[in-house]
Amino acid sequence: MQWNMQNALRIDHLPNLLAAWTITSLLLFLVTVSTTALAYPTKPIRFIVPNVPGGSGDVIARALSEKLQQRLGQSFIIDNRSGAGTIIGTQIAAKAPADGYTIILSALPHVINPHLQKSVGYHPINDFSPITLVGYTPMYLFASLESKVTTVDNLISLAKASPGKLAVGSGGNGTATHLATELLKLRAGDSMIHTPYKSTGPALLDLAGGHIPFVFSSLAAASPLVKAGKITAVAVANDRRGQATPEIKTFAEAGLKDLVVVHWLGVLAPAGVNAKIINLLNSEFVGAINAPDIRERFGRLDIEPSPNSPEEFKRFLINESLRWGDVLKKANLIVN
Repeated sequence: MQWNMQNALRIDHLPNLLAAWTITSLLLFLVTVSTTALAYPTKPIRFIVPNVPGGSGDVIARALSEKLQQRLGQSFIIDNRSGAGTIIGTQIAAKAPADGYTIILSALPHVINPHLQKSVGYHPINDFSPITLVGYTPMYLFASLESKVTTVDNLISLAKASPGKLAVGSGGNGTATHLATELLKLRAGDSMIHTPYKSTGPALLDLAGGHIPFVFSSLAAASPLVKAGKITAVAVANDRRGQATPEIKTFAEAGLKDLVVVHWLGVLAPAGVNAKIINLLNSEFVGAINAPDIRERFGRLDIEPSPNSPEEFKRFLINESLRWGDVLKKANLIVN
């Protein structure tokens, strides 16, 4: 009788015991899943830079990689995949596994190339998961000493006096310097000729040698020639004067409104990466970008740090694509 009573008590309590066991198992499962989802990164991360080593983008990517390695405890391996105006590296990133172990340093050509070519092998918005905007640098118009141009008014007068003969050099088709040239042509009456070079360096050397009258460039690239007195800065294509160059007027101050062209840098991952990983990378990148030593390095390259959220960066990419698509269409350069 005693045995039966004890077993009866056990049977009566069995549903509660089973319920408790089920809840405990579920909690353990959820903790395991949560821990697994946050176990990132567990191996090195490939950081694609679609440019040759040594450029400003490459320098920034390496500086951020060092900082991120300290913050996350994993290596960031720089993979320079240059070619076709950043298209080759971007194609590789778009087709990489969506596991968070491949990211790419994007820039203005990311949204420009699809407008300039019939097929680039990727969609600049749909095929990527935005992580953050890194920063930007405005474009400056520089003049040769032989041109004797020191102001935008001088430039416009000279362009009107020699319609269709005034050349403006750029670092190549689809670059920020090319877009600045096209926008200047639209704002000044389309009386200048765009002359693309393979990169900004050779264009600046030709400018210093008097072989071309004008070139758009970043301040960092042109600064040595400016300091040596071999070329002159005419104006900056930004909505405000640069902190390092308060004496150089904006185009808007000279009467050419809406002539703002900045070369921006941002970080993307392939589309489909887990949102938790994207948010983690965003947080770590923002922390790295805001580090005092990184901001100081950005300052030397005339880059304005501008980190934002993944959602904000996506809206930025959409707006940039729409804006420059319209400019290129008006300049008859867009591919239908």
